[in-house]
Amino acid sequence: MNKLPKKLQHKLERRQQDNALRQLGTSNQLVDFSSNDYLGFSKSKTIFNTAYKVLKTPNSLQNGATGSRLLSGNHKLYQMVEEHISTFHNSETALIFNSGYDANLGFFSCVPQRNDVILYDEYCHASIRDGITMSKAKAFKFKHNDLEDLEKQMLRHSELVSESHQDIYLVTESIFSMDGDSPDLVALSQISTKHNANLIVDEAHAIGVFGQNGNGLINQLKLEATVFARTITFGKALGAHGAAILCCQDLKDYLINFSRPFIYTTALPPHSLATIKASYDELLNQVQQDLVKLQQNIEYFKTELKRLNLQHLFIKSDSTIQCCLVSGNENAKRMAQELQNHGFDVKAILSPTIPKGKERLRLCLHSYNSSEEITKVLELLATFV
Repeated sequence: MNKLPKKLQHKLERRQQDNALRQLGTSNQLVDFSSNDYLGFSKSKTIFNTAYKVLKTPNSLQNGATGSRLLSGNHKLYQMVEEHISTFHNSETALIFNSGYDANLGFFSCVPQRNDVILYDEYCHASIRDGITMSKAKAFKFKHNDLEDLEKQMLRHSELVSESHQDIYLVTESIFSMDGDSPDLVALSQISTKHNANLIVDEAHAIGVFGQNGNGLINQLKLEATVFARTITFGKALGAHGAAILCCQDLKDYLINFSRPFIYTTALPPHSLATIKASYDELLNQVQQDLVKLQQNIEYFKTELKRLNLQHLFIKSDSTIQCCLVSGNENAKRMAQELQNHGFDVKAILSPTIPKGKERLRLCLHSYNSSEEITKVLELLATFV
């Protein structure tokens, strides 16, 4: 094998010098405070068995998709699952993608057109920002959850856009993955309506956590009619794999025709579709107790932060994602390792994933975490922060 080019080798060495070298981890038996499996669905025997029953239906025993959806891979389960999830989320229709990254890349690379304007929260996920870089539209970020800054930019760009008959796209997340906080979605919907902008909301970390039966914050706030498109993912609370864009039929048709990550990839296999269907069935039929327990754990966690006088170290959050700011990669890694040594799977989030000085411990809460586990991990954290 040829050696790595020197420029690439130097980049790796620099990453190692900054104590920021990414490495693949291994599974463990520690108490889970790191995964996105908020409801424990990834390990659910009920979902596994239900998915198997779906696959046992006539002509569904198939391993691979065999091709892209536009060729041979559009398995009959696609229509069933897309109809199921669009009804669940009160959307006209849905289009399944292979991952949340593919969905955001596929949307932003083809929907906003030349001279259109994209206004996006500065903390939007990398998949959104990568999709925006592939777009021919003009993109501008606004300060995180700052409605005043957004309004200023909206006024500035809406005047230019109205003269050229172009469109504005306003982009945010309902739960931000690295902070766990939320924007004022009601105000954002009002701003987008006021300026005739297209509102796009990534709901990856809200599905299965908020709303009736876990259908997300947009549903909970009854804002479906004001949102142009929603990205939902199945690899977090739903414990499956894949993603979907919830939208109108015309946008779905457009994405099928112009979204390259959708067009030029092998489709998800039937196994994935059956698991998605089974996970949604579980949300509808069995999960209410788990949703209540999850919300109770979030509230208990915040109560313990106050009791231990730790709240000033944490970013304010009402979600499953709770982040303790620890400046410096070395400090964050050391503290995470200490927690792991005591049996708790807590991960450090390092720069350059986040800006320098904003390094953190990211604790994810689940319906299956006990109050004793929450208390113990926070009491331990309090001894060395």
